[in-house]
Amino acid sequence: MLKLLAAEGKRERAMAPRKKLPVVLREITAETLRPVLKLSVSEEQKKFVADNAVSISQAYFCKQAWFRTISVGEKPVGFVMLYIDRKKADYDVWRFMIDQRYQKKGYGTAAMQQIIEFVKGLPRARALYLSHSPGRGNPAPFYKRFGFVHTGKMNEGEKVMKLDLGEEKARP
Repeated sequence: MLKLLAAEGKRERAMAPRKKLPVVLREITAETLRPVLKLSVSEEQKKFVADNAVSISQAYFCKQAWFRTISVGEKPVGFVMLYIDRKKADYDVWRFMIDQRYQKKGYGTAAMQQIIEFVKGLPRARALYLSHSPGRGNPAPFYKRFGFVHTGKMNEGEKVMKLDLGEEKARP
């Protein structure tokens, strides 16, 4: 009888809705650098995105680079880097990755939604661009879910996609 009650209690806890931690874009600090460098996509995906160490190194030599961890609570689960040129109103997703252990959990979707909203708030933002390597398993279907479309252009061997952000709005 006690085992049955214990099993009932476990089932009730399992059925109770879990509180989902929010996805947050956080600055990379000395404390979060090592965990971010350990994030990795699957072997099949490595041809589509650079290693985070390479991305962070590039960011330090490009004043237009804006990079953050994609975190769930305090735990880094991914990485994003944007190219932001406010003078030219040129906004691009330069890198985007979710660690293979955290894919298919909604974290990438939540992060991309936040990125799009962030860019919409930038001066004269009318479009957000990104590019991806062609090939089986590329991330284009993921990006299409947000409204990105292929432009027909190539950039360094990658297919360029564009998200129309609508009419330019007056921004401070």
